[in-house]
Amino acid sequence: MNQRSSNLLDEALGLDQAIEPWPLRGRVVAIEDRVETSGSFVLHHLLKRSLSPNSSNVSVLIAFSQPFSHYDRILRKLGCNLVSQRDNGRFFFFDMLKLQCTVGDEGMTPGGGLIALYGKTHKTISALPEIRRKNVSIIIDDLSLMEVAAKGSSDYVLDFLHYCRTLTSEFNCSLITLNHEDIYSIEDGCTFLLQMEYHTDILIKVEPLATGLAADVHGQLTVSNKGRNKASNFHFKVKENVVECFYPGRNRD
Repeated sequence: MNQRSSNLLDEALGLDQAIEPWPLRGRVVAIEDRVETSGSFVLHHLLKRSLSPNSSNVSVLIAFSQPFSHYDRILRKLGCNLVSQRDNGRFFFFDMLKLQCTVGDEGMTPGGGLIALYGKTHKTISALPEIRRKNVSIIIDDLSLMEVAAKGSSDYVLDFLHYCRTLTSEFNCSLITLNHEDIYSIEDGCTFLLQMEYHTDILIKVEPLATGLAADVHGQLTVSNKGRNKASNFHFKVKENVVECFYPGRNRD
């Protein structure tokens, strides 16, 4: 992501100042996108920022969506080497693709499933040195696939998120999630999404343009930051190695 893009998005998220301590610590960040307008680039940007070489931040990525190689390839294009970060103890990758069947079959019993995943997450954070333990980001990609792994139970997903939110209090972690807003039925979606948004400190909506498709604009971002009591809205265009963010009607040259 280039300098102008990152500055605009970072300003909306409160990341335009010092990154130590991590500005999102103790906060819950929810990224909501649409099937036709992916918000993965926001998750990748936050992952890159949390692993800045000038900080002691640690990221725990719980991946239901893609294997490690996918994230490593994308983050390398953004200038971040996940292999090196993993070897240095700053990046932990939980590959849930291999465990989906196990999670679903065992359900949410104390011996397996999402409770075991929470236990693994808590143990990983607890074992960190104190300076890193207070600057951890837990990133989940994505909640819709976590729900699939939980046999379609949004209640189990909400319970897991509740447990993860306790970590924001216990360790001052940040919790970052990605979810697809438009895959839910009206009744189920209202309940789940409303509960998610209620507990969210920063809500990032990634949506298509209201006017339809455009060659030079791929969608719009709306960032609602409760801490700043304000919302920011701008457009974006995804390129191979960068994402351009700009205000509607603003000259990007």
